Amino acid sequence: MEARSLFGQRTSRANSYGVGSTFAQEKNRLPIHCMEEMIARFPEQLEEALHLAQQHTERYTAHSYPIRQVFISGLGGSGIGGNFVQEFAGGACRVPIFVNKGYEVPGWVGRHVLAVCSSYSGNTEETLQVFDQLMATGAKVVCVTSGGQLGERAKARGLDVFSMPPGWSSPRACLGYSVVLQLAVLGAARLLRRRRSLFAQIAAAHRLLRREQDDLRKRAQKLAGFLFDKLPVIYCADHSEAVALRWRQQINENAKMLCWHHVLPEMNHNELVGWREQQPRLAALWLRHRDDYPRTAARIDIVKEIVGHFAGASIEVYSKGRTSIERKLYLVHLGDWLSFYLAQQRQVDPVEIRVIDFLKAELAKIN
Repeated sequence: MEARSLFGQRTSRANSYGVGSTFAQEKNRLPIHCMEEMIARFPEQLEEALHLAQQHTERYTAHSYPIRQVFISGLGGSGIGGNFVQEFAGGACRVPIFVNKGYEVPGWVGRHVLAVCSSYSGNTEETLQVFDQLMATGAKVVCVTSGGQLGERAKARGLDVFSMPPGWSSPRACLGYSVVLQLAVLGAARLLRRRRSLFAQIAAAHRLLRREQDDLRKRAQKLAGFLFDKLPVIYCADHSEAVALRWRQQINENAKMLCWHHVLPEMNHNELVGWREQQPRLAALWLRHRDDYPRTAARIDIVKEIVGHFAGASIEVYSKGRTSIERKLYLVHLGDWLSFYLAQQRQVDPVEIRVIDFLKAELAKIN
């Protein structure tokens, strides 16, 4: 029996569910602790996520009320997926998308809202509190998780769970699963106008990243050589802020470095004025796409000259790919490799996050 996959190809129903995937059957059974391996498997993760999305879409249960807003809640490596969903689906989604990164649910969330709770571990404190609050709103709640308390609570209430494979030691390495499955939730709810096109672009990104893997690693190593003793300042056009945020978070966690980001044109109305003294430790990174809005691209051209007079380094980083989604995922993968090579040069473990574990332990004492 044939079915159409999420990205529009004819496929057997078994393959559309991902059961024929070697990646799913063989690799995801074992815990993955090595950051280099986790990053290297990102392209295959996108492919596997598309198969998982097809499976979960078939099982989605419709809501009793029309959906008028989407509310996505998640933190850190589990939360960044919501930012990408907001950008990838923005022009194709029939309703507004709001991304939450805190403990509280806004007052406007009610029975006409599709709420997505994202936590890879299923044990994120803030997301669990949001989940409990959502139960009193009447919203349609879907959880994207590998299990934990979130998975248990959702299943106990009979809610839809779009499950991610367990065994990954770092939730931030599961971005492919997170983005694709959250997009699949929106697609299952019939909120996406060009659903197949979106997933076809992700499939194309998988192929692009496989082809470019060696070059991506070389580019990342070269960038790391410029940045290992600097404080990176990442700038991009506003339509690509999720990419800049991803770079910042990966450099923070994997390389154990401070870093910040801003977007244009907003940066031109405030932060630009701060560039008035020599800052040899600061390195400005300009993430560029060929589909940047023309006036924003012109602003970047002018502002990088201004910043270049004061920064210790100023580097333009161009994306590759035919579509916006391909280009953004290309830069995501480049940034992930950059964070890994920075960790190598700084001789730090890219996986360990002891200070976050300490914070969680201290918070547990308060409870």
